[in-house]
Amino acid sequence: MANIRPSVPKGTRDFSPVEMVKRNYIFDTIKAVFRKYGYQEIQTPSMENLETLMGKYGDEGDKLIFKILNSGDFLKDVNLGATGLDAKSVTPKISEKALRYDLTVPFARYVVMHHNEISFPFKRFQVQPVWRADRPQKGRYREFYQCDADVVGSESLLNEAEFILIYNEALTKLGLKDFTIKINNRKILSGIAEIIGKPELIVEMTVAIDKLDKIGLEGVTKELLERGFTPADIDKLKPVILLQGSNEEKLESLKEVLSSSATGLKGIEEIESIFYYLKKLVSADQLLTAVELDITLARGLNYYTGAIFEVKTNEVAMGSIGGGGRYDDLTGVFGSREKLTGVGISFGADRIYDVLEELQLFPENTAETTKVLITNFDPEAEVYALPLLQQLRTKGIAAELYPTAAKIKKQMSYADNKQIPFVILIGSDEMQSGQLTLKNMRSGEQEKLPIDQIIRKLVD
Repeated sequence: MANIRPSVPKGTRDFSPVEMVKRNYIFDTIKAVFRKYGYQEIQTPSMENLETLMGKYGDEGDKLIFKILNSGDFLKDVNLGATGLDAKSVTPKISEKALRYDLTVPFARYVVMHHNEISFPFKRFQVQPVWRADRPQKGRYREFYQCDADVVGSESLLNEAEFILIYNEALTKLGLKDFTIKINNRKILSGIAEIIGKPELIVEMTVAIDKLDKIGLEGVTKELLERGFTPADIDKLKPVILLQGSNEEKLESLKEVLSSSATGLKGIEEIESIFYYLKKLVSADQLLTAVELDITLARGLNYYTGAIFEVKTNEVAMGSIGGGGRYDDLTGVFGSREKLTGVGISFGADRIYDVLEELQLFPENTAETTKVLITNFDPEAEVYALPLLQQLRTKGIAAELYPTAAKIKKQMSYADNKQIPFVILIGSDEMQSGQLTLKNMRSGEQEKLPIDQIIRKLVD
């Protein structure tokens, strides 16, 4: 057999123990905040029935779904003469399942299937991998984790306000100090399209103004003209696109501009309600200055129906590290008669990882797995160390005994490589006196202590 060079599929990657500790630090921090606000964790299978996923993401999205071949002879029931080699006609015959593309559609399927068991409003979070047959490139993978929280069955705008608090608390706990939580409302965007008499071009309008940061006003104007807007339309749009001032000042300006649009005024009212809840929930000015009303924000326009969120860090050059919004009908894609409104957010865990790495914000002890290593110099020391090892573990201290007798240099290198902060050295003197040598690997300091004092020191 020819030698096979080991590799992973393009767009996937291995995570080392050090990376896993850091990733889990991010996930655990975010999960703890979700739970604090009443969200409960669910998990759905890695694979879904193909019919569950197809048709939910548009033609381009459908092409990016990883299909799973049926087990056994998957071609036995396929008459290629009758179907030809057209992928659309052949795929359903050879593949009944697929890897999940996102967490939202499986969540919708879960809600429909478990509707009678769920207490509404239903607050769930989910941290699991998803798969997309995208072209791999820097920062874009075929397998990556999503970190979602949604509440369905509630129209209350308190949910939106609490999501802003969740973003603020989780990112602050992760060590980020300067970030912006941008908010907009689909109804405001619809109102803007209405007042210039082009409601049918709302998608074209928002796609263009969403690029303001990247291509500037001149670029946006050019794109709007190409998309069917007139110079007169653009004159009406400019004051809105270039809206300045505090959130309150922006809202007052918008009230004047959108005075003839009931839809637009409803969007403004919803934003004001969210700000009202925030002011009642928190007294810290820092949070309210981190929240910015941004009329150019238009993510997921075809999907969202109310508030829209996007989070950006201002400390490093990075795209959004979170986003979400309100939607009117989560379960309609499965033919459910009951319309379930909901609102959800997502954290970009991979981007957050890169931000924390660049800013060196991971705590020093995130790489620490074992707290103390007991040395092993000979069979007698090994036997002496075994009950001590169990004493340490019984007290909840992560401890290892070096598995074979070896020279001290080798054992110290092992502790260094694993970033183990303490080593207990046991030689003949220690066994006779019961006073064990505890070495602090960071400072190099050593002291002789009985095992009970060492336990107290390591637990503190």
